[in-house]
Amino acid sequence: MDWNGKKVLVTGAGGFIGSHLAEELVRQGAEVTSFVRYNGPGRWGWLDESPLLKDMRIHSGDIGDNESVIEAMTGQEVVFHLAALIAIPYSYSAPRSYIRTNVEGTMNVVNAARTLGTERIIHTSTSECYGTAISVPITEEHPLQGQSPYSASKIGADKIAESFCLSFGVPVVTIRPFNTFGPRQSARAVIPTIISQLYKGEAVKLGSLTPTRDLNYVSNTVSGFLAAAGPEAAIGQTINLGSNREISIGDLAHLIAKLMNKPIEIITDNQRIRPENSEVERLLGSAEKAKQILGWTPEVTLEEGLTKTIEWMADHIAKYRPEIYAV
Repeated sequence: MDWNGKKVLVTGAGGFIGSHLAEELVRQGAEVTSFVRYNGPGRWGWLDESPLLKDMRIHSGDIGDNESVIEAMTGQEVVFHLAALIAIPYSYSAPRSYIRTNVEGTMNVVNAARTLGTERIIHTSTSECYGTAISVPITEEHPLQGQSPYSASKIGADKIAESFCLSFGVPVVTIRPFNTFGPRQSARAVIPTIISQLYKGEAVKLGSLTPTRDLNYVSNTVSGFLAAAGPEAAIGQTINLGSNREISIGDLAHLIAKLMNKPIEIITDNQRIRPENSEVERLLGSAEKAKQILGWTPEVTLEEGLTKTIEWMADHIAKYRPEIYAV
C-alpha cells in the first residue's frame, strides 16, 4: 500500500506497539495523528523520546470519550485502533475499567467510523481471546475463551467491531497478534521481566514456567498491521499474526540467559502465578490466513528479536525496576 500523504490515526500511539507503528507510518510518508491518553503532566508515552515526534500530530484525549474520539477521527482515512488496557493481573482487580476502555472504547471508534465514513479501521485483538489451545496450530476458527477479565473484554471488543461491520458495513479488519515483544515493552511482560532481572544479576522471579507462548518481534507485528490496510478481502476478517513457533516460559528464560551470556537461577514467585483456571497454558498460532490474504509472514526470528531487545534494554535499563513485580 502507498502510504504517501495518507491521513492516518493511531490510537494507543504512546504505547509499545503503537509507538513503533506510528513511527513506521511516518517513515512511509503517511500524515500521522497519534492519539494518546490525556494526562496532567502532558506526557505522550514512548513518543516523548521518538526522533520522529516532530513529524506527527498529537491528539491527547480519552478513548472512552465519544466526543474525543470523533474529534480525533474526523478527516482520517485509515484508523489503527490499538488503545487498550492490557495487563492481565490488573484485570483481576479492576475488571470494570477494562470494559470501559476496551469494549466501550472500541464501540466509540467503530461508531465514529460509521458516522464519518472512515475508509478502513484496523482493530487490535489478542491471542489471549483463544485461551488455552484446544487444538494447534490455533486458527481463526478456534473457540474464544474468556479466561481472564482482560481476555473477556477483548472478546467483547472484537465482537463489537464485527457487529458494526456486519450491521452497518463499517470496513473493519481485526488483527489478532500473538505475543509481541521488543524494545519499549512494559515490565509487566515476561521478556522485559527476565532481561531486567538478569541485568541486575539476581535470581529471576517468575510465575508458572510450563505455559507456552507464540512470540513475535514487534517489527513483524507492525508489518502485519500495515498489510491489513491493503486488500479488500481483509475487510470483515479476523487474522492471526503468529510466528509458527512456541516456547515455554522456562525455556525462554534459559534462552535469554544464554543470549546474554549470564548464569540463571529461577525462583517461582507465587504472586506471579495466575489463578489456576485463568492461566493460558498453550498458545501456538496459525499464520496461514495472514499469508494468504495479506501476503504477510514474520521476518525476524525469535533469537534475532531477543538479541535486539537485550541490546535496547542495556541502554534503557534505568526505566525498569526489576525488584518490583509490575502488575
